[in-house]
Amino acid sequence: MKTRSIVLATLAAAMLAGPALAQSKRLNLDNPADSLEAYRKMQCSRVDGEAVVYHWMGEVYSRVEGEPDKHLFDLQGMNVRQCVSVNDPKRGKGFRQVSRELMFYTDPKTGEIIRQWQNPWTGKTLEVVHVANDPVNMRAPMFPTDSEGKPYRLPVRIQNGRAFMPAVVPLWYINPLGGDYQAYVGNQYHSMEIFDFVVDEADLLDARKPRANPSIAWVRMSPWLPFMEMTGRGGILVFNAVGQTLPGGIKDLPKVITDEIAARYPEYTAPPPGDDARPNETSWTYFKKRADAKKAGAAK
Repeated sequence: MKTRSIVLATLAAAMLAGPALAQSKRLNLDNPADSLEAYRKMQCSRVDGEAVVYHWMGEVYSRVEGEPDKHLFDLQGMNVRQCVSVNDPKRGKGFRQVSRELMFYTDPKTGEIIRQWQNPWTGKTLEVVHVANDPVNMRAPMFPTDSEGKPYRLPVRIQNGRAFMPAVVPLWYINPLGGDYQAYVGNQYHSMEIFDFVVDEADLLDARKPRANPSIAWVRMSPWLPFMEMTGRGGILVFNAVGQTLPGGIKDLPKVITDEIAARYPEYTAPPPGDDARPNETSWTYFKKRADAKKAGAAK
């Protein structure tokens, strides 16, 4: 009887402790697999195929040596994405992210999308080409270890219940709008993007929650946009925006974006398929396709 009582008491204690243990389950950032899961939560969802929408808004400024900065545009952007699990016999369980994104340049006074823009340096009235990049995919899946066996560690700082993750992305590559001799004459595409994610520590590390729902700050320093037709003038653009993931997805986007999606970009209501193998699109490759198509049409 005594043994039976002990067994019953142990089972009862386990049953009572079970929910508490489950509730206290936290991802351990010292564990590469957990660290990667936390990163996935910040980027999308731990649930395969669940669409996640980021939204951001901000401003675009010019910076030219010897003159005051100009507030050229406001902006409204969105990215719709999903993650899918990928298993590797040596590197374990990882994931791949696929997405497509839109960003519209808007009038700082009215908030409306700008269709025509008068260049203050040249006086030309130009068609505004907005960002419509499809796809914007992770180039290769991520795993708890890299190709050389180095374990993954989420580059995050936790302080006072918040988790902060910066990401600086310097860009230097052949300009899609350039010719075949850029190594001799320059014109490499030279830019930098800075992302800063902020999320509640509890949401990030709670293993029961599939998403962390972070806020994001985005800064970009880049050459003039191609549609501006700056013809080699010195200067850069500075983009500054803040945003977050949207619990309700597409329907939580501002009306200025949902109206534009309905009218011109219906495919942007959902992310690409998880096995999407297309090359990534950028603002410059997208502009080149439009310019080439326009030229071909004019030649007919």
